Amino acid sequence: MCRVLEVSPSGYYAWCKRPESRRNRENSKLVMAIKEVHKGSGQTYGSPRIYQELAARGMPCSENRIARLMHLEGIQAKKVRRFKVTTDSKHKMPVAENLLDRQFAPELPDEKWGADITYIWTGQGWLYLAVVLDLFSRRVVGWQMQSTLERSLVVNALKMALKNRRPTAELLHHSDRGSQYASQEYQQLLALAEVSCSMSRKGNCWDNAPVESFFATLKRERVYHRHYTTRAEAKRDIFQYIEVWYNRKRRHSSLGYLSPVKYEALQTQHLSTTVA
Repeated sequence: MCRVLEVSPSGYYAWCKRPESRRNRENSKLVMAIKEVHKGSGQTYGSPRIYQELAARGMPCSENRIARLMHLEGIQAKKVRRFKVTTDSKHKMPVAENLLDRQFAPELPDEKWGADITYIWTGQGWLYLAVVLDLFSRRVVGWQMQSTLERSLVVNALKMALKNRRPTAELLHHSDRGSQYASQEYQQLLALAEVSCSMSRKGNCWDNAPVESFFATLKRERVYHRHYTTRAEAKRDIFQYIEVWYNRKRRHSSLGYLSPVKYEALQTQHLSTTVA
């Protein structure tokens, strides 16, 4: 082998005894940390979020270095699947104007909410998930899961959001123009809470982009990588994703790589300091 590679036997044995370089030792330690963060995220984090997580842990290094090591180790974030439209707006009930008008960056919590429904397949059939998202922090403030698309699905999600947040300032609620959101029961609940109603234009999912983005993230990071035998199993897993992971731990690029709960806490502290 030495003759083929044109090296001396003494040089080869010296190389075998040479201690590992400091750079290689650091890379080995960094790869272990990358794998830990990647696994902890459910294999959903790419190099930007892993970079932010390691920096928060006191392991500063460049994002390019992390990306290079991830490539060498074959570590990748889960892939996105194509969006599927599920809204049925063929009804004769009144619909609201698009007051939100794609202004997705409110300055305060509970200033603008987005709501929508998605479908999740299980071995027992469809499970429907309705959520209410605070556009300020992208936090899921209300949610409900059930086996049918009855109005109680969205009504109970909204009731949870109102109970959890108890908004006192002027609040704008935005959804698609589906029959559940246009129903008299839902509209009465908004009116009693003194919440203004806004609805997307017909067939335009981008008018409610933040909630659609949440659903895409949920499915990319969790649902598409599970086989739910029962609806109960799916409910437990999605509850864990929303309340344990997404709201409290998952780093959002639009929030400066903070979790919704952390972002709200810091912004509330900043507002209190400014007022004082």
